[in-house]
Amino acid sequence: MKIRTMSWLALLAGCLLVAGAGVALGQEEASPSGESPSPAAEDSIGEPASFAGSELVIPAPAPPFDPDTATEAYLARLSPEEKTRSDRYFEGGYWLELWGLLYGLGMAWLLLGTGLSARMRGLAERVTRFRSVHTALYSIQYVLVVALLGFPLTVYRDYFREHQYGLATQSFGPWLGESLVALVLVVVFATVFVVVIYGIIRRAPRTWWLWGAGVGLVFLIFLLLISPVYIDPLFNTYTPLEDESVRDPILSIARANGIAVDNVYQYDASRQTTRISANVSGFLGTMRIRLNDNLLNRCSLPEIKAVMAHEIGHYVLNHIYESIIFFAVYFVVAFAFFRWAFDRALARWGARWQVRGIDDVAGLPLLVAVLLVFFFVTTPIVNTYIRVNEVEADRFGLNAAREPDGFAMVAIGLAEYRKLDPGPLEEWIFYDHPSGRARVRMAMQWKAEHLDELDER
Repeated sequence: MKIRTMSWLALLAGCLLVAGAGVALGQEEASPSGESPSPAAEDSIGEPASFAGSELVIPAPAPPFDPDTATEAYLARLSPEEKTRSDRYFEGGYWLELWGLLYGLGMAWLLLGTGLSARMRGLAERVTRFRSVHTALYSIQYVLVVALLGFPLTVYRDYFREHQYGLATQSFGPWLGESLVALVLVVVFATVFVVVIYGIIRRAPRTWWLWGAGVGLVFLIFLLLISPVYIDPLFNTYTPLEDESVRDPILSIARANGIAVDNVYQYDASRQTTRISANVSGFLGTMRIRLNDNLLNRCSLPEIKAVMAHEIGHYVLNHIYESIIFFAVYFVVAFAFFRWAFDRALARWGARWQVRGIDDVAGLPLLVAVLLVFFFVTTPIVNTYIRVNEVEADRFGLNAAREPDGFAMVAIGLAEYRKLDPGPLEEWIFYDHPSGRARVRMAMQWKAEHLDELDER
């Protein structure tokens, strides 16, 4: 699903020539005197000696490939100005996470503390006597009010800030139009979700949190299933990739790793962003291999292969199914925390907020506020889980594509909007992908272990 849709709802860029000395096997050169040179006339890595007049000149041995030195050389490709800009953008995201939490809590307080939430519930109750319809009407009101209150932060974060750093290409009108489409989707999915959750709360007041976690997981799976086919095409045009020189190597990597596909799709992300992106998304019958036109236009074939092998790795390593298991447990803990926190908040402020009980939909802002706190506090846990999967996909991609320099160049390219070299604690808390330094170092270590094979290509 597109980033903007997810925000409303809740890799790899040039290729260096491989360095390495060629090996001359069984080759002899005649000396000026007609005698064959002695074995000492060859250097330690097998390069033939050369002669200048009557003086023997032996070339200096090529230095051994050092992953650390190669890593530093790649990192040095980013100028100090580019690094400062990247760091500033990424570190600003830390503050946006905090402001997003505070903004969300402020909206919850406004809805509850002013009695607006209770009045919205009252309006829904005057329309019909059916409680499920009450819930649906309240949910629609809630999403629209929150979207309106949150619009200043949303437009700064997703539009003005992206343009400030040169990462967006879309003018305000089209951006707003797509945001409204995303809002309609949120209204629909959120309303169905809220109706089901509150229906469960009313029918199972003691165990609703377990059932609620199950509903959350079902919705996640549903979105994964329908997103590639029905949601993503609302924001971009997807067409089969016609360029055989790019398509065939991607399909070869996929088939060699057990993915029976016959097509790759490209989409027109350049009308919205400058970011490169690709994914192998969906599962069962909705799986699609897709890459955006920025990746096609800005990257060489080795880089594209490195990116797509990484994405294929996610699919082959069953990260989709592992994530379903992870989030099943995560949702159970989240809803258990919500039940605990909601009961205590309701006992203290429920009468003032005019919230009758946990089954009263007027308490929805409190539910959202509690979950916002939970998600914020557990950010390092979720990031670590995702980052481990990304490392696994990186390693898979290096072995499948065998393009370490392409991989490293994409990691450098992603420094347009990802801080390249964070501290260990910073990476653990804020990074849901390995840092650029870690990725380049991984690629150079892989290269060091496969130099002979790379030289033979």
